[in-house]
Amino acid sequence: MFVFNLGVAEVLSLLVRKRNDGRLSANGFAQSLIAFGAEVIHAADMRQIAAGNALVLAALPLIQAHFINATDAVILRSALELAASLRASGNDLVLVAADHRLLKAARAEGLLTFDPEAQTQSDLDALL
Repeated sequence: MFVFNLGVAEVLSLLVRKRNDGRLSANGFAQSLIAFGAEVIHAADMRQIAAGNALVLAALPLIQAHFINATDAVILRSALELAASLRASGNDLVLVAADHRLLKAARAEGLLTFDPEAQTQSDLDALL
């Protein structure tokens, strides 16, 4: 399992936004942070991928090609590079996201995708 550090920041910003607009209680926010930390940030089997300057520059064409924001472009470029590496060894990558534009761009670039807000565990199992 891989996680893009930029994606970690995106999830945190989403949780803060939901807490601030009342969709998530203070207790729910705290529990979400604990679970996210345990399952993603500090999980022993989760490999973290950083976004450096070269990656950001390589992501720029994706902004125009797919009408996505800069963060999504960096995440997509990271996923494309990782998928190419995994495919060379007979594996593949499933991009997990809830952003519809990012998912659409990822599919257009040939990646497998999973939307945890719209798909089921059995959908994910079928991809794995």
